[in-house]
Amino acid sequence: MLLKWFLSRQFRHALEMRKHIWKIRSFQKDELAPQALRAIDDGVRAFDQVLRTQPSGPALTEGIREFETCANRWLRPYANASIRENVEVFLVAIGVAMAIRTFFLQPFKIPTGSMQPTLYGVHFEDLRDNPKAEVPGTLGKVASAVFRGEFYHELVAEDDGRIARVDPRRSIALISFQDVVLEYRSASGLREKKHRIWFSPVDGHGGDLRGFVGGMVGQTGLYQPLPVGQTFKKGDYLLRLRDSPGDHLFVDRVSYNFRPPKRGEIIVFETRGIQGLAQDQFYIKRLVGLGGETLRLGDDRHLSIDGKRLDASVPHFSRVYGFDGPPAESQYSGHVNAAVAVSLNRGANIAPLFRTERMEYSIPPGRYMVMGDNTLNSLDSRAWGDFPETNVVGKYCFVWWPFTDRWGTRPE
Repeated sequence: MLLKWFLSRQFRHALEMRKHIWKIRSFQKDELAPQALRAIDDGVRAFDQVLRTQPSGPALTEGIREFETCANRWLRPYANASIRENVEVFLVAIGVAMAIRTFFLQPFKIPTGSMQPTLYGVHFEDLRDNPKAEVPGTLGKVASAVFRGEFYHELVAEDDGRIARVDPRRSIALISFQDVVLEYRSASGLREKKHRIWFSPVDGHGGDLRGFVGGMVGQTGLYQPLPVGQTFKKGDYLLRLRDSPGDHLFVDRVSYNFRPPKRGEIIVFETRGIQGLAQDQFYIKRLVGLGGETLRLGDDRHLSIDGKRLDASVPHFSRVYGFDGPPAESQYSGHVNAAVAVSLNRGANIAPLFRTERMEYSIPPGRYMVMGDNTLNSLDSRAWGDFPETNVVGKYCFVWWPFTDRWGTRPE
C-alpha cells in the first residue's frame, strides 16, 4: 500500500477522501440517526476493503464513486464547507504556533543596548555630520531593511523655515509612521507642509522622532533630531538617520525543564516581583550569580564569586572579559562598580549595591543575579538585586533576524 501511495495520485486522493469523510462522521455522530451511522460505517468498511486490494484505475474510480454516494446520502451537508475547512486549518495552525511559542521556542526582541556587543538592541546613527556616509536609493533601502534590519530616514528642507510640529508615532497595518509639519518662509508668505516619515524609528524606552533616550552610537542621554521650534535653511538635512530595531531571536524554553541554568548563559526572565522595574515585562541578561553565592565587583571590572575571580577563561565570559589594555578604553568590557562608573563620568546609581570593590552581596537560595554585557549602559542586578529562579523563561537560542553576521547561534 505504501508503494501504491507513492506511485498513484488517485490512490492518495482516495485515502484523503476516506480520512475526510471519517472526520465528518465523527463530528456528526451525536446528530446522525443510528441507521445513518450504520450505513456510513458499512461504507467505510467496504471502501477499506477496496483500498486493501490495491485496485487498478477503473476499480478504484468505481470504489471512490460508491463511497462518495454513500457519504452524500447519509452525512449532513455543511454550509460553506470550504470556508469551514480553511478556518479549521487556520485555527489548527494558530494552535500549533502558540504551543511552539509556549513550550519550545519563544520569539523575543532585544529592546535596548544592554547586551551589546553580544546581542544588539535598538540603536541609531546620526548621519548629518558624516558627509561620507552614503544613503542608498529606494531599492537599496528596501534591501537594507529586509536583510540587514537597517532603516534610513531623510528629511531635507525645501526652503527656510522652522519645525512647527512633530506628531506622535502611529501605525497603519503594522507599519509605523510619524508626520512632521514644517513651516516654510518665502516671498509669498508662510506655508506649512506635512512630511510623513515611514517606518518611524522607536528606541528601547519608547522614544520616537520627538526624542530618543539613549541608543545613539557613541552617545548617551537625550537625543532630539527634530525639536519643535528649531529653525533651518533651505537644503539643510533636518533628518538623516540610520536606525536598527535590534536583534530578533528565539528563546529556548525546553532546556531548563531538564537542567538548571548555568553561570554565564544569556537568559530571559520576567520582571514580576522585582522592585524598581516595570512589572510583567521580559528582560534579557547574562546570568552571573546563583543562589547561596557571595558576589564582589572589583575595580578591575572583574566579578568575584565566593572569592574566586572570573576572567575570559570561564565559559561564556570570553567576550565580557576578553579586553586588552586599560578597561576604560571600552564600554563593552567587564562589569563596573559605582566607584569605577564615577571615574568614567557615569553616575553611581548604575551599581548602588556595589559601590566599592569591598562591598559584597550574598544571594539567597533559589534566586539569581544577572548583568548586561554593555556594562556602562545596563540596568541590572547591580541596581535592583536578585530575583526568584521561577522568573526565568528560557535561554538565548538563535538570532533569526537581521540576516547579518549576527544571524544564527553566536558564541556567548
